[in-house]
Amino acid sequence: MTDDDDDGATWPPMMSGWQQASEQAIERQQQFLKQMFEAGAGGLDMNQLGAMSQTATFKTRVQSGGRISIPDAEREALDIEEGDIVQTVVIPVKRNRE
Repeated sequence: MTDDDDDGATWPPMMSGWQQASEQAIERQQQFLKQMFEAGAGGLDMNQLGAMSQTATFKTRVQSGGRISIPDAEREALDIEEGDIVQTVVIPVKRNRE
């Protein structure tokens, strides 16, 4: 649909702003992922971006020795088995420190 198309529906200006903000956020995320892969993914080709469809986002606790666990559902969905090598991005969410 282009700006010239008129389906008779009019959107409040606030909704138009939300759509624009959403589109900008998606564009920024795509740019970030592209930069991340180009900068440090060990030669990852952008044609392999389809592999991004096989990602999981979850929260887990750091266990003794710095270990983290991948939940069963994510391991099954991504066909991850013991001994497989995976790449992780760690972002601290909450610290339970006194």
